[in-house]
Amino acid sequence: MSTGIRALDDVLGGLQPGRFYLVAAAPGAGSSLIATAAARTSALDQHQPVLYAASGLTRADIAARIVAAHLPVDYRRLRAGRLTPTEQGDTAALHHHLAQAPLYIDDGTDLTTDVIAESVPDLPGLALIVVDRLQTTEDPRLPLSGPAQITDAAQALAYLARTHELPVLAAVDTDDPQLIAALSLDITITLSRDADQIHATVTERDLGPQATLTLHADLAHARITDLTHPYASAVTPTSTPQTPPAAAPPAPAQTPQAPLHAPTSPPLDPAPTHTAPPAHTAAPPRPSPRRTTAPPPGGYANRDYSYFTGMITHAVDEALHDHDGDVTAATEALVKKAVPNAMALFEATRVGGSYEHTVYPETLEFLRKKTKDGADEIWEGRHNWTNTHLMEALQNGTHPPITVSALDTNASFLSAFKTHLPIGALIHDPNGGFDPKRSGIYSLPTRPTWHHTDLPDPIGNRREDGPVLLDDATIRLLIRCARLGLCEAPHITECWTSGASEGLLEKFRRVLTEARANAIEADDTVTVEYIKAMYSKFTSTIGESSVNRDIRRPDWMHIIRSQAFANLWYKSHRAHSNGLTVVRVRGTDEIHVAGDWRTVFTEGRLTTQMKQKDQYPLPRKSAR
Repeated sequence: MSTGIRALDDVLGGLQPGRFYLVAAAPGAGSSLIATAAARTSALDQHQPVLYAASGLTRADIAARIVAAHLPVDYRRLRAGRLTPTEQGDTAALHHHLAQAPLYIDDGTDLTTDVIAESVPDLPGLALIVVDRLQTTEDPRLPLSGPAQITDAAQALAYLARTHELPVLAAVDTDDPQLIAALSLDITITLSRDADQIHATVTERDLGPQATLTLHADLAHARITDLTHPYASAVTPTSTPQTPPAAAPPAPAQTPQAPLHAPTSPPLDPAPTHTAPPAHTAAPPRPSPRRTTAPPPGGYANRDYSYFTGMITHAVDEALHDHDGDVTAATEALVKKAVPNAMALFEATRVGGSYEHTVYPETLEFLRKKTKDGADEIWEGRHNWTNTHLMEALQNGTHPPITVSALDTNASFLSAFKTHLPIGALIHDPNGGFDPKRSGIYSLPTRPTWHHTDLPDPIGNRREDGPVLLDDATIRLLIRCARLGLCEAPHITECWTSGASEGLLEKFRRVLTEARANAIEADDTVTVEYIKAMYSKFTSTIGESSVNRDIRRPDWMHIIRSQAFANLWYKSHRAHSNGLTVVRVRGTDEIHVAGDWRTVFTEGRLTTQMKQKDQYPLPRKSAR
């Protein structure tokens, strides 16, 4: 494996299996940039699976460094959201290839060497582990911090390298020679910075210093590169010429289906005889046996989302090409990639966004599943409602027979992406109350009462005594019902919230909505099913799921699902207010009504429309 820096590779012979490499440097001297370079080169250029354990850093930090170094683009302007339109397009383009790069980033707050070791068997073909970083100053929130913890962690990582025959590279934020010597590790790379130059001394435990290199600190692009003449001096010259690392082995036949946390270089032909192109060049588009019709000019809400919808079209065309035009096989392949591809598209739509959301906040206890296949403590407004008053009247003959239309809402979870989501970690407020500028989880001392027989209860059918925990979408629905005079306003005794935005998923929603509408118009069933898999799996895996390691927001998952339930309730209320009889409400997308529903809803397959699934009489005729 390569470090991404040729001069360093020449001295080390590349990152070799079974060896532990410690990059030691004072804060700001570049140890993390060495770690990022190794991960970026191995995963993105060589397509080898890499586990990136980020302690004290977030996935957004790592992703920004990779983008800045890979394009390259100015790191400060990237983080500040001040890129030019061309740079924004180039940055977004990297996200298109996320699903092709086996880069797994774990930035959880509970990151320990045990957690890292437990992840190894779950990543087939793992070729490199990067730990960024070990911190000398003890922080109770970071298990990999403090002198004693660093010593234990270093020994555990060295053991991990030997037992799994993997190269492990870790960065530590100190150049203290006594601490480094006490660790007694295989190979130490000590960095010191002088303006735009970095001096790197490579030391082996049994042989002492081996070489001193001078590298270039390209901090504007968050990277360390070779000098034109890379070697400043050799502390211990060797009589044999230094050789570059061996060529990387071919990429695995099947890329692991796991979410990725960083933008990648354009996908390369996997054939091992081909040389990887430079990181900033784009691979030529692959031929496709079928093209869908071009999107109409203007796009969704008069915005041009053609670049993002093109990401979807390219994935579909590539799948059809790979499976020789077999629609069924191509659809199955796309569904399997739906989670990482959805995350890549989501990240691309977030480039230049107003807010940087927290990806891995600490999971509060009531948001944790109690068993592997169980549920947490949040009460969603799931509907399974039947108008029992009407059914009784039909059965006893006091109500004339009716004809019921079973209606289906389209892409209910996709529409629910327009909801108020908490941006950061949830903060506890023991005084409760509701602030419309915030979002999160709310505690009520008891379930709100509902007395309307002709409309479903907005918080579903569960009947349990005692306090209930409701998410933001359900609380906003109850407040709306209170304003309509249907119930009392919710009494919130305590809450866990963060500043909120209704726009975190809005661009993502619009892109998927536009692509879905284009596919429906073109009768492109492959793309329709692919998009359905993306938005539904995005919703179901952003909580506690091993399938999606990009993000861990169970609060988002609950709020999106509850928003879908709330949207269905709003449709029920609209039907009732316009003279229709609401007969049944099921899940997130099914509503049964009696009356001319086409005078209330528009018929069709778009997200703003409804379609009829069935029509039946009530009461049903008994079988003879």
